[in-house]
Amino acid sequence: MPETAVEYKARIHGHLNGKEPLEVLGQTSAILRQLTESLPDEALRRRPAPDKWSVMEIAAHLADVEIVISFRIRLILGAEDGVPILGFDQDSWVTAGRYERQSLSSALDAFSALRRRNLELYRSLTAEQWDKYGLHSERGEESVRDLVKLNAGHDLNHLQQIQRIAGQR
Repeated sequence: MPETAVEYKARIHGHLNGKEPLEVLGQTSAILRQLTESLPDEALRRRPAPDKWSVMEIAAHLADVEIVISFRIRLILGAEDGVPILGFDQDSWVTAGRYERQSLSSALDAFSALRRRNLELYRSLTAEQWDKYGLHSERGEESVRDLVKLNAGHDLNHLQQIQRIAGQR
């Protein structure tokens, strides 16, 4: 049975375990590079199970999620509260984007550049801007603060997945 939006958010937030979201976001790129730098191509592209993503697919997903979060936050900041935020099917993006065939270095470079840009924005926000919100099509009301916190937990979730997969070599 798929998890509900409430269950998803609780699980992802649980990864933070008291960590500061901006610190987590600032560290992810380096950790991601460290975890993947010594993996041979075959290990990067091997799925641990037919229904689980490979390290390469996770890296490409993180890069694309950074595009999504960039847009969502800028959309919220530039609109009235309650602007609609569309969800997306991450599994269809993996297939349609042919993540398994992408270049790891390209995915990591894109992720790092987008993350740096987003962190610059986050560090410039006023208290009022952190509280601006949109209405996510699946999760309901989400403020900029909520999205940033969710993204940090999302990072930790996927870094843990990569650590498990890399340990199975």
